[in-house]
Amino acid sequence: MLKNIDTIINKFTNSNRDNLIPILQEIQNTYGYLSEDSIVSVSKHFDLPTSKIYGIATFYDQFIFQPKGKYHILLCNGTSCHVSGSKKILKEIEKILKIKDGETTSDGIFSIQSVNCMGACSLSPVISVNGKFYSKVNLIEIKKIIKFYQTKEK
Repeated sequence: MLKNIDTIINKFTNSNRDNLIPILQEIQNTYGYLSEDSIVSVSKHFDLPTSKIYGIATFYDQFIFQPKGKYHILLCNGTSCHVSGSKKILKEIEKILKIKDGETTSDGIFSIQSVNCMGACSLSPVISVNGKFYSKVNLIEIKKIIKFYQTKEK
């Protein structure tokens, strides 16, 4: 994996700090997340402390630091969704799956990621599972949606 990360980094000619975000994006696009090894490699390349790279990456919602689950749940937490109860939906998902926002279940089946806006305000609250959108989600529906994906695994 490290050799491939170096290959990604070296694809950026004249790699300066302006390329930090694009390099992190490319690594995540390739591997699905930013591993500790990838943060260390980028840190060495730019001669910056790993804490600085991690601090920059955590500033942006787009970066994740664990592999996504087979079913990756994105939950909108924009203003409209928040007002419509997205926090309650998140708490219910966390309770059912026994993981927190940004985590993946130990079996690798589910992961949750809260995002600032999914651009579907009139349909709030909104979630997406691997790109399939569910609108006007409530506590009863979220149980059914998760059960549907759990059933697919049996």
